[in-house]
Amino acid sequence: MSAPRPGRAPRKPAAAPAVTAPSPVPPPPPAAAPEEAQFGPTFRTFDRVLRAAEARITQGLSPTAISGAWLDWAVHLSRAPGKRMELAARAWIQGLRWLLWLRHAATRTDAPPLIRANNGDARFTDPAWHAFPFNALAQAHLLTEAWWTEATRGVPGLSHRHADQVAFMLRQIVDVWAPSNLPWMNPAIGQRTLAEFGTNLVRGAGNFLDDLERSVTGAPPPGAETFRPGHELAITPGRVVFRNELMELIQYEPATPKVHAEPVLIVPAWIMKYYILDLMPEDSLVRWLVGQGFTVFMVSWKNPDERDRDTSLDDYRREGVMAALNAVSTILPDRRVHGCGYCLGGTILSIAAATMARDGDDRLASLTLFAAQTDFAEAGELMLFVDESQLAFLEDMMWDRGFLDTNQMSGAFQALRSNDLVWSRLMRDYVLGERTPMTDLFAWNADQTRMPARMHGEYLRGLFLENRLTAGRFAVEGRVIALSDIEAPIFAVGTLKDHIAPWRSVYKISLFSDTDVTFVLTSGGHNAGIVSPPGKDGRHFQAMTRVHDDRYLDPDSWAAIAPRQEGSWWPSWAEWLVKAGSAEMVAPPSMGAPGRGLPPLGAAPGTYILMK
Repeated sequence: MSAPRPGRAPRKPAAAPAVTAPSPVPPPPPAAAPEEAQFGPTFRTFDRVLRAAEARITQGLSPTAISGAWLDWAVHLSRAPGKRMELAARAWIQGLRWLLWLRHAATRTDAPPLIRANNGDARFTDPAWHAFPFNALAQAHLLTEAWWTEATRGVPGLSHRHADQVAFMLRQIVDVWAPSNLPWMNPAIGQRTLAEFGTNLVRGAGNFLDDLERSVTGAPPPGAETFRPGHELAITPGRVVFRNELMELIQYEPATPKVHAEPVLIVPAWIMKYYILDLMPEDSLVRWLVGQGFTVFMVSWKNPDERDRDTSLDDYRREGVMAALNAVSTILPDRRVHGCGYCLGGTILSIAAATMARDGDDRLASLTLFAAQTDFAEAGELMLFVDESQLAFLEDMMWDRGFLDTNQMSGAFQALRSNDLVWSRLMRDYVLGERTPMTDLFAWNADQTRMPARMHGEYLRGLFLENRLTAGRFAVEGRVIALSDIEAPIFAVGTLKDHIAPWRSVYKISLFSDTDVTFVLTSGGHNAGIVSPPGKDGRHFQAMTRVHDDRYLDPDSWAAIAPRQEGSWWPSWAEWLVKAGSAEMVAPPSMGAPGRGLPPLGAAPGTYILMK
């Protein structure tokens, strides 16, 4: 063990357990009746088969969870006449204001709007929406959205969770009828159709048929064939130095005469393929790190199928994180390691780090978390419908197939940003006849993975539903772990527009840790905020360090005082890694450790990344 940090009292050895009188042995549970033992499993299996079939129709969304939220809202609203009168008065006043505003909107293109769209809502930004009558349609729709949002707020007795669920579903319904999604009401579409004499509609029909064929045959989106792993993407030179049934470990070739003594081990999420961190050379975090003199190792997860249905969450810790760390320690003995986890990979790395701290394993020099949650009390809209009913529904669906398919996950992600990812794309591709240019990030996003049934159930139940990790109830190998045991300094990155791991949720690692935490809040979303190479325009971030004995600062107070910096946060991270290590520069290590049982097995990007 390394010496404790200055100012922090050394840990006391665990006291021997006190000797107490043995607890009385509880009576055995009553034996099952013969008819229950004979028929029970059969009928329960019949139920699971029916629910699994239903789940395929609903794409994994539980009708019970949905109807329960609607019923709770409707019943409580029916018992709140004051709230109903408030909504009626609001509708009357907003309607009257809109009618009075029409005379200005009809004669002035610069008439100030009654209501403005939320930040990031680009549906009505085209100048054509400023002219009458289209400005009136846009304002009517935004007022309608605001009214329905208010209809879910402040309903006496309605649970916050059901209020959020109903608000989310109402937003999806209202989005369908947005004038921007109706070709005969969208001025940009009308102008394009007239200017092109309808040829845009012909191109759009062709795009639709092409996408339909690709969906049926399982072909990638148009243009993705020009971004292939191992050819255009994931081409940073390296070798696979370890492989087991769950992952491959890639060691990247050095690019500098000397390297930093401590290597970097990156653990991506198994919900994604690792090469989001090794895209085109100009966007590759791996290539950039190697160029800064770091020895980089990367975990490449296997894409599971029905044979992996019993792979557990702890298997990802043992056969993933710990197996990779053991291999790195074999290649570089007596070296501490910078652990880095992205999204779900950061969550399992945090669990592994807390377990290591509990067991006295101090091989981690630092811990970096990219858009990774450890507390799930504010996990965002992605897990809005995760409750006992929904989880049982998903478990039955995964029991039938052995995994969670990519369709369910991609549908959930698209629903979070339906304006951008669904309706705008439909109008652009199928009505305007345009194609969004394929990029390396879009191609990676289309190369999706599955989730093993057992692991996903344990993950949703233990972390999202019961939030055991920060509640002190998450056990590894029969013993509870605590994030506060981690002594390695932490570098955590949140992104401003993250709909998957909201930055305030990511920030909470500072609340549950007892070490130095540097938190970075960067522009962009869950993916683009992390893939933020130096030199790209429009990037900025805030960063500030909380020393382990400083008082806790809530996220909004932090955001108000943390200094803003222009550009990429990558260089700040590299400087932090150097300070967290020994600052020693050494000769590059060999590729693998042939003399210690880890010979190189093949060139990067390996074989698991190519599994469909």
